[in-house]
Amino acid sequence: MNLVLSAGSWFAEFWASFIEHMKEAFKIGDIGEEISHGILQVQNFFKIGDQQVVLTDATIATWVSLILFIGLLIVLSSKLKIVPDTKQTVLELIVELIISSAMGFGLNRKQAERIMPMIGTFGVVILATNLIAWFKISPPSKNIAFPVALALVGMTYVIGVSISMVGVKGFWNSLINPMPALLPFKILDYIIKPVSLSLRLFGNVFGAFVFMEFISILVPVVVPGICGLWFDLVDAAIQAVVFAYLMMSYIGEIVEAANEAEEIKKEKMKEKEAAKQLKAANS
Repeated sequence: MNLVLSAGSWFAEFWASFIEHMKEAFKIGDIGEEISHGILQVQNFFKIGDQQVVLTDATIATWVSLILFIGLLIVLSSKLKIVPDTKQTVLELIVELIISSAMGFGLNRKQAERIMPMIGTFGVVILATNLIAWFKISPPSKNIAFPVALALVGMTYVIGVSISMVGVKGFWNSLINPMPALLPFKILDYIIKPVSLSLRLFGNVFGAFVFMEFISILVPVVVPGICGLWFDLVDAAIQAVVFAYLMMSYIGEIVEAANEAEEIKKEKMKEKEAAKQLKAANS
């Protein structure tokens, strides 16, 4: 009898405590203050000699996510076989997908294979740094400096690798093709592209982060996990694919425009040569 009463007393205390904790979990406080706390950057400082260096949460999250993701890729790509197993097949399919996508933008096989490692690297960086939000760590892309840096490095690579493929003359021809009057607009385009790349990445990640913070405050038990499957996992992959896709399209635009300008030049030379031959035959 005493055992039954003791068990009943324990269950009553447990149930009362459980109800109290549930009320606390669903309690809605100052939403604005909590979201502001979630989106603010955490900054620490350390000194190298007399120089003070800023270390933000975005920097730490970037290095942690990349070290973990690169470690995973090393494990997946180790012990490659002549007859590929499942993991090797998946990796080979991803590599081939990047190459075929690049070829779809007008690059030949050799050019596509050349840009594949760098395009894949951008995709890995964005995917890894966005996936870290799944572990309730603020993604670096919600700090505007991170997507801006990615966009600037990306556009520098686009211009550099395009010049190495078509030459300085070919790159210049891509700027004045199909008419020299478009040169100012082509230059403006190279200013707008990194802005577009950075704001697209920042806007999507920042918006998803704020939305997940809002959901976690209002309904902290089940809904955040369900929404996180999309905003933390699927959206992370989408942003990586879009960024890589746009970079390949920018390179393809330059190469195609340069090749088109070269073809037009050859056609004009053939027409002039044919006109000379006709004139010589008539005389």
